[in-house]
Amino acid sequence: MQDIEKLEQELLEEIGNVTDLDALESLRISALGKKGSISVMMRGLGQMDPTERQEVAPKLNKLKTTVGNAIDEAKSGLHAAALDAKLLQEKIDITLPARPEPMGRIHPISQVMDEITEIFAGMGFNIAEGPDIENDFNNFTALNIPPEHPARQMHDTFYLPEKEDGSRQLLRTHTSTVQIRTMLSQKPPHRIVVPGRTFRSDSDQTHTPMFHQIEGLVIDKISHMGHLKGVLAEFCKAFFELEEVTMRFRPSYFPFTEPSAEMDIRCTFAGDHVKVGEGDDWLEILGCGMVNPRVLEHCGLDPAEYQGFAWGMGIDRIAMLKYGIPDLRAFFDSDLRWLKHYGFVPLDVPTLGGGLSR
Repeated sequence: MQDIEKLEQELLEEIGNVTDLDALESLRISALGKKGSISVMMRGLGQMDPTERQEVAPKLNKLKTTVGNAIDEAKSGLHAAALDAKLLQEKIDITLPARPEPMGRIHPISQVMDEITEIFAGMGFNIAEGPDIENDFNNFTALNIPPEHPARQMHDTFYLPEKEDGSRQLLRTHTSTVQIRTMLSQKPPHRIVVPGRTFRSDSDQTHTPMFHQIEGLVIDKISHMGHLKGVLAEFCKAFFELEEVTMRFRPSYFPFTEPSAEMDIRCTFAGDHVKVGEGDDWLEILGCGMVNPRVLEHCGLDPAEYQGFAWGMGIDRIAMLKYGIPDLRAFFDSDLRWLKHYGFVPLDVPTLGGGLSR
């Protein structure tokens, strides 16, 4: 009995004096391990007569529990102390000056979006924005897209769950919805560009489910295709930072413009690289045309009084073309190495006077 009480006192005293986790673990093994002092005493119960064992066993169990609890408590305290010491050692002094080298980078998509809006803002266009979640009227009907058009099908459009009245909202498939919102909410004349995210159910090397577009819209009483050509010519020269860019317009079809055209620029293909501005090849970069009279009617405008033009292009693709980025999917990989290579210094804000892509 005295041996048990003495051992408990000694072990508790040793536990209280331990200052690190390794020493505590050694003490635990020496007391509670297979060959530990308490374990040896527990095995000795089998050699006692029943009367003695009945008296000693509860005390040994109490000793084992007390020592085990004391070790657990000491372990928790040492863990907390170690964590506090580590946090103290690894703390960041926020009063220190910033590192001299620029660490962050502007994503190419953000940079190109700023470049394009800077160009059109310099021509007198306003920047318009709208919601990513749209209704069927703004996304399809008002843009003269008929009910049987393939773009309305599930394989191309992300629809939200159907409402009680049978209608369904959707993720906008183009930024043209903002053109509709602008014409419905404001009186002409309109001169806007619309950058933003769009969504379509498609994914490969040149398509992603979420991508970026920018569209332009001019509505007044005198605009014509010649004005459209002039605006796009000035844009291409400014964006590609060239003195001249040779363009051609090919007849095409879009439900929301009539006549419609696709615009190509002259270029040279050399392996995996494209050189814009010279050569014998052509590259299509955008679609455009005069606003369809039915679109004007859907927005409450009289086609006999108003007319205008519109165009649209993919920001992701034109960024790939200008900066030689081979795979569209890399835009969304969140790879810091890629961003460090293709990204832009935050303070190099694109301006027409200072340069777009310094």
